[in-house]
Amino acid sequence: MNQLDQTYNNAAEHTKIKILEDIDRYLGSKEQMPTYQEYLSERLHYIDQIWVNVWLNKITTKISKHDKKKYLAEKGYESENVDRKLINHLFRAEMKDYRPFKTSEWLNDLFEGNTEEWAERFRKARAFYLQKVEEERLLQKKYVIRETIEEKADEIIDQEYSLLYLYVRHMTSKQLASDFQNKIRYHHVDTFALEEKLEETGSFDPDDYKTTADFLEELTGNIHKTLYWGKGYFEYETFYYVYKSLVSGYLSDILQTLFLQKLPQHLFDEYQEAYEKPITGKSIKKQIAHTLHDINENFFESIQEEYVEDLLKLADIPFDPLVHKELLEKDLIDREREKAEKFAELQRKKEEEARMLENIFSQEYSPSLEKAKRYILHIGETNTGKTHHALEGMKSARSGMYLAPLRLLALEVYDKLNRDGVPCSLKTGEEEKVVTGSEHLSCTVEMFHEKDFFDAIVIDEAQMITDKDRGFSWYKAITKANANEVHIIGSRSAKSIVLQLLGDADIELNEYSREIPLEVEAKEFKFNHVRKGDALICFSRKRVLETASRLQQEGHSVSMIYGSMPPETRKKQVQRFINGETSVIVSTDAIGMGLNLPIRRIVFLENEKFDGIKRRLLTSQEVKQIAGRAGRKGLYNIGKVAFTKDIKRMKALLEMVDEPVHTFAIAPTNTVFERFQKYYRDLGTFFELWDKFESPKGTKKAALTEERDLYERIQGTEIEAKLGIMNLYGFLHLPFSKKEHDLIRQWEETMYAIIDGNELPEPRIKNRNLEELELTYKAIGLHLLFLYRLEQRTEALYWERLREEISDHVHERLKTDIKELSRKCRRCGKKLSWEHEFQICNDCHASRSRGKYNYYRGN
Repeated sequence: MNQLDQTYNNAAEHTKIKILEDIDRYLGSKEQMPTYQEYLSERLHYIDQIWVNVWLNKITTKISKHDKKKYLAEKGYESENVDRKLINHLFRAEMKDYRPFKTSEWLNDLFEGNTEEWAERFRKARAFYLQKVEEERLLQKKYVIRETIEEKADEIIDQEYSLLYLYVRHMTSKQLASDFQNKIRYHHVDTFALEEKLEETGSFDPDDYKTTADFLEELTGNIHKTLYWGKGYFEYETFYYVYKSLVSGYLSDILQTLFLQKLPQHLFDEYQEAYEKPITGKSIKKQIAHTLHDINENFFESIQEEYVEDLLKLADIPFDPLVHKELLEKDLIDREREKAEKFAELQRKKEEEARMLENIFSQEYSPSLEKAKRYILHIGETNTGKTHHALEGMKSARSGMYLAPLRLLALEVYDKLNRDGVPCSLKTGEEEKVVTGSEHLSCTVEMFHEKDFFDAIVIDEAQMITDKDRGFSWYKAITKANANEVHIIGSRSAKSIVLQLLGDADIELNEYSREIPLEVEAKEFKFNHVRKGDALICFSRKRVLETASRLQQEGHSVSMIYGSMPPETRKKQVQRFINGETSVIVSTDAIGMGLNLPIRRIVFLENEKFDGIKRRLLTSQEVKQIAGRAGRKGLYNIGKVAFTKDIKRMKALLEMVDEPVHTFAIAPTNTVFERFQKYYRDLGTFFELWDKFESPKGTKKAALTEERDLYERIQGTEIEAKLGIMNLYGFLHLPFSKKEHDLIRQWEETMYAIIDGNELPEPRIKNRNLEELELTYKAIGLHLLFLYRLEQRTEALYWERLREEISDHVHERLKTDIKELSRKCRRCGKKLSWEHEFQICNDCHASRSRGKYNYYRGN
């Protein structure tokens, strides 16, 4: 093995060198020459170890892995598929005793009996050792001198710190006065925008600048190179860099003079002796570079805080330390007094603002019950009969009002009461249906008005009191209900907060539990498991339509529910399921609110939903609200729940004990706006104050994000100028889908028509496909919101009839369009199988991955 022989020879030569180095170190440290035998007796073991260490290191690094494995194989070791570290360990163990280099024999050949060679070796080693000792002594002496000079220099700086700053301040003032008189001012641009030509704007006016820092932002007209994150860039120069260099120069000049004047003479002598050259101010400055850097930074920061007016007065006054010290002290006193006055003014404004915020907001959000004589709470899970009992109480009353969380629920109760022979009218923001002789009203919770008296009021889904945008409507309804009897329906999580709000009122608490138990299926759901009475749950309109299409193509009759579906269409879809015309229903979580349906099993096709910000796991309350729809008394003895994955995790969410909610949402009221208008008249300021207002303990403020976004579109326009603040906020607060660009544009066009006194623009009717029909339905809904707010009820009747026709068209299109629907690749349009997990096909995914790979390779 040639490589092994060559490595052996190299190791032997390397060992010889290291042994001779050890001899020189040994001999050099001895005052009297030891004998060769004395050396061997003390160092023989170490000498032998040198060979072992050198040899093992050489063979580990110089012999290839292939040769190591070959050698080990010849020795009977199994070396294939063996870890590299183990290969090295085995090889070193085998080679440790391979042809040991005989160090003693080699040394004996050199020195045994050769006293002259040994003596010459001692003489050279001792001379080299003594030379190193002397060098170390000189280095130590220089170090001590440097330390002493540095300490003395620091003492001088401490003693003369004030004088140093006075000098730098004076020199800066002279330069500043010169620059104001002689330099040209340029229009400010981004310093890195070198493609922009600088424009002169005249000379500098000192009155334009409060502090030196303000002036230092100005451009000098030159281009310089600067460093950012270790890289050099060219940019337009500002006076900041000029003055930073000047301050450093002034300080350097005066320090060199001071050091040479004040350092003790013995340090000059000691320095001359050690370094064989005289000490200079420059050499001292170099020794205290770190300290000097810190002083530079401190002085430059102080210079930037100086008032321009103070420095300019200083420029023509000859430098006298006592005079300049008095001037600086006076300027500092004046500056501190001004800061104190500004701080006091700021505190006064803060206190005034705090009192204003207290006056405008805080008084409004302290719970206080009004008028209601008795409260009946209906607390329980979904599908426990709590809504039924509350509605029965309202039906038996002389007059009653039902407050719904959604327009579709208001419609359902309106229909139910009229079917049951209790005349009931309907009022939402988008419609009014007056039934002759009715003393009952079904409406959305936002339609509640505390001055309207009813014998009984039903408030549904009271847990919505925590909703950050709409929760205040429930708070207001619960605390301001004007009735003999108020029925409050809610989940177990709402019990604590509702009882807290009601305080010591007359309360009857009814708690409900499911008579029909829920059972989570042990096996993951598959599509071929679909049965009659199933409700399949997913969390987007697109997924609902795709799932319904798949089921229809597989021979199932399907109803659908999703959030943007017109309530009239939903009603028809649900009725088909109730009547048995369809066997399966596919829905979003919109199914969680509403009257009970004959659902045998709830199937969660997804465990996550997009909440407007990110995809997240369903909460326990969401799982319970939806799963609770399974099971119908009289039809099914058990309600079943199925999941497509993570059954154990989702079951835990379903069985989790409800945590009580402890906060309710608050939002602006008419009273708040009336108080606000005593101080200001624009909504922009109102939104700023709403942000500053600290929500009282146990409450959380409505975000007002949508209202603010709409306001920014019309801020400063004729709309804001011509409408009162409360009227304008009412229009901003209209409940429509503010994520639809077409609806935002319609809202804006309608607002301009209102202030110009023109007829309201009619909503655009589009009906080419299902999406356009649904958008048209929303557009008519927005139009109706305006009509009812402007009390144009006659015209509203026409648009209500037209909207019903649109909902009929949506219902029919759902029957036809869904049959032809298929899943397609979002990029190339290729048809995808229903089981395909992603929104793009495999080919598009592969090409995109190759593109990213090639991009990163190129970069």
